[in-house]
Amino acid sequence: MRPAHLALAALVAAVWGVNFVVIEIGLDHFPPLLFSALRFLVAALPAVFLVGRPTVAWKWILAVGLVLGVAKFGLLFTGMDLGAPAGLSSLVLQVQAVFTALFAFAALGERPGRLKLAGMAVALAGIAVAAADEGGTGSLTGFALVIGAAACWGVSNVLTRKASPPDALNFMVWVSTVPVLPLLALSLLLEGPERDLAALRGLDPAGAGVIVYVAWITTVFGFGAWGWLLRRYPASSVAPFSLLVPVFGMSSAALFLGEGVSPARWGAAALLVGGVALTSLAPGRRTGGNSVADPAPVPVSSSGRALSEERPA
Repeated sequence: MRPAHLALAALVAAVWGVNFVVIEIGLDHFPPLLFSALRFLVAALPAVFLVGRPTVAWKWILAVGLVLGVAKFGLLFTGMDLGAPAGLSSLVLQVQAVFTALFAFAALGERPGRLKLAGMAVALAGIAVAAADEGGTGSLTGFALVIGAAACWGVSNVLTRKASPPDALNFMVWVSTVPVLPLLALSLLLEGPERDLAALRGLDPAGAGVIVYVAWITTVFGFGAWGWLLRRYPASSVAPFSLLVPVFGMSSAALFLGEGVSPARWGAAALLVGGVALTSLAPGRRTGGNSVADPAPVPVSSSGRALSEERPA
């Protein structure tokens, strides 16, 4: 990769890592489900009028929009609202690579090799260490919801790989149109219209800036740049940069939010990042049928070949 493109890949990882800090700040301004709905609304508009018509069937856009947008981000934002720290969430969410490998085996016939299985075991050991550390001081409920978000991300990765979108940005923008109404309905039902109206009436420049960051910087710029890199370089060259996301996430959370990182958490980070690297980059074996390439480290906003190496949080 050219030096400028290496810098771009690192910049996207930094944007996605810092995004967890921005989410934490945003949760001081909005209820989690309303926040997620606004994120997708602003990401979709006006971009949906600029990216052209969808390049895949609507059934895939709807499926990924519901699993990724409603389930994954709804669980992530709610988990963080219940106390899962930003830095830890950026780390734990990467276990999606393990879920992707498991779901790809079940749905696509991708049989993991020994190295991939070893990576999954190491990553799960990291989750166990992180859970034990969080159980002593933090919210296990929030931690469990972030794990659930990672599982939903794994499902959306397999769905997107089945869809095989030729344009990652086009796909992500159209996917962003799907979760808005379901998330708004869930917010009205679970968070209440009074709380939602109070958040909207109290919108200030900081709250607006948070929405702009998570929608346009993280989603539109992040996925657009990542997709652009994936169209020019092999996934094996681009995907490893996604392993920097928890590094930026944990360091920015420590810098801006004052989150401490215990020795146990550093150990969990080493296990999880190492396990995700083995799980994502180790070659897999096919059991027959129309299996596709192995899952690579995923961010954000998640997805198929192009998106399964992306990290939208």
